[in-house]
Amino acid sequence: MNPEPGSILVTGGAGFVGSNLCLALREAMPEADIVAMDNFYRRGSELNEPRLLAAGVNVHRGDVRHADTFPRGRFDFVVECSAEPSVMAGQDGNPDYLYHTNLTGAYHCLEAARRWNAAMVFLSTSRVYPIARLESHPWTEEETRFAWQDDGVHGISSRGVTEQVDLTGARSLYGFTKLAAEQLIGEYRETYGLRAVINRCGVIAGPWQFGKIDQGVIALWVMAHHFRDALQYIGYGGTGKQVRDVLHVADACDLIIRQIRDFPAWDGWVGNVSGGLRNSLSLRELTRICQEVTGNTVPIAEVPERRPSDLRIFIGDSERVLSRTDWRPGKDPLQIVTDLHGWVRECEHSLAAHR
Repeated sequence: MNPEPGSILVTGGAGFVGSNLCLALREAMPEADIVAMDNFYRRGSELNEPRLLAAGVNVHRGDVRHADTFPRGRFDFVVECSAEPSVMAGQDGNPDYLYHTNLTGAYHCLEAARRWNAAMVFLSTSRVYPIARLESHPWTEEETRFAWQDDGVHGISSRGVTEQVDLTGARSLYGFTKLAAEQLIGEYRETYGLRAVINRCGVIAGPWQFGKIDQGVIALWVMAHHFRDALQYIGYGGTGKQVRDVLHVADACDLIIRQIRDFPAWDGWVGNVSGGLRNSLSLRELTRICQEVTGNTVPIAEVPERRPSDLRIFIGDSERVLSRTDWRPGKDPLQIVTDLHGWVRECEHSLAAHR
């Protein structure tokens, strides 16, 4: 067993994954100094500050775009959770915040880790895989979802996308920034001996997620059903059959903590961290679960036209991570929606004020 780290900096620490991770780290490693660094840019992140402070997590207001705003001192680990996470970011013609948060920010985190001789856990994304390859894989239409077939693009099957997919091609500006950051990490490993792990995360959901139409769709759907807001099935004929896998945030945090605790065994690892086929669902299936959990039905308009970065299906095949550890996703989509709705009911007043 490796010694517990004395200090961990979580960038994006007041965000959805970052705040949940900080609290999980505080519980798992009560003697460690856990610092959540955030610029509080995303609406709703300010609601996380009181719960972090109450748990004994230090909150540092800083911005990964600006190296001089990082905390002083040194850390044993940097967990890079900060990101502009929207796949539609920059499509309005202004990619500045996206680029400098996701790529310049990753560079500043790498430089800080190099200066401190710290190890890094980097949260990347399934969006590093090229859109055209995913969209060209053969699919069938079932009663409530689209499904991939087993013959077609190398590295894709009915079980999902593996790390063997050819990465040539466009993947959205967001996906590019995350893949470029992955490659920069590889160069730092080769040049400076930086120790790092890269997790390509799919859809992560759970309590304290402030969902939007372009990011955090599970939370968006749950809140819309709770508050009785109208929704839309966008793209692919407006059928709501497009599919994603989903991973509970607590399961994602569990894996990251395992990686930190046994870091020499994980150092250099790059791979998918997803809910997989078993934890996949279509928007139509998500609607049924939300109706069951909340007891509400909301109007859902059908918008046939897809947007430039939309995907018919994304399921991450996480066999690479499952083959090296006994970690498994513990919560299925019904449990995820139930947990989210429990949080929405508990924090209804605060959430209503931030809508």
